[in-house]
Amino acid sequence: MSSGGFWPGESPPAAEQEDAKEAAVAAAPGWPEPDEQAQEQVLPESGESGPEPEAEAEAQAAPEERDDAEPADEAATPEAPAVVGEPAVEESEPEAEEDQEPDVAPAAHIPGEIDIPDGVAVLEGSPSGANRTVGVVVSRFNGEISNRLLTSALEALAAAGVPEDRVTVMPVPGAFELPIGAMALAKTRRYSCVIGLGCVVRGETAHFEYVSSEAASGLQLAGLETGVPVAFGVLTVDTVEQAEARVGKGAEAARAALEMADLFSQVREQAKSG
Repeated sequence: MSSGGFWPGESPPAAEQEDAKEAAVAAAPGWPEPDEQAQEQVLPESGESGPEPEAEAEAQAAPEERDDAEPADEAATPEAPAVVGEPAVEESEPEAEEDQEPDVAPAAHIPGEIDIPDGVAVLEGSPSGANRTVGVVVSRFNGEISNRLLTSALEALAAAGVPEDRVTVMPVPGAFELPIGAMALAKTRRYSCVIGLGCVVRGETAHFEYVSSEAASGLQLAGLETGVPVAFGVLTVDTVEQAEARVGKGAEAARAALEMADLFSQVREQAKSG
């Protein structure tokens, strides 16, 4: 056929084959590549798509906005300035204060004299050692303190005018034996008064309470039963330091014994005169 057709089984003329190749080459750039077709088919099936440009821009801007907002929050709530030189108070401090005993100054004796109205008969003794014979019972236990108590008492007796040869000292094993020693001296009727001296220091057991209590009540009982003044010069303390600060109680006990001996003498004289 002269119009360009050809019978079945016959190959097209060479010119027509070249025209067909050129047409195929010209149409090729517009067709999608196989990889692109596969990618377009996969993405719709999985439901996933790449990030859009606008979403990426918003995601990048969000951290910057948060960074800008944080300083504003900090500025809105400034921290309180730290006070220099004042340590923070912990909750455990009140407990430490409860465990520790507060330092309390020892109570002082309240000064003052007894005011007795005029016209009332008065019997009052004086710590005079004239014509007095004194017995002293002293505990050997805690001997260092007992020695200082004895020295203090003897100095006070000498200052009051009691001669040394009219003073008798009776050492006993401990404070618990002071009452029976004082009772023995008082029953002889040779002594105007008796002084009990000793020291009991608190320990870990209840022994302190028993000894100090019996020493006090026993010395008082010796005076009540015999009618002879018995002075209490026994220290009952918590520590040795407290005892050392009170060794002057020996002198106080000596003066108290002399005053009571003089008072009892006045009472007897008054009773005799009727």
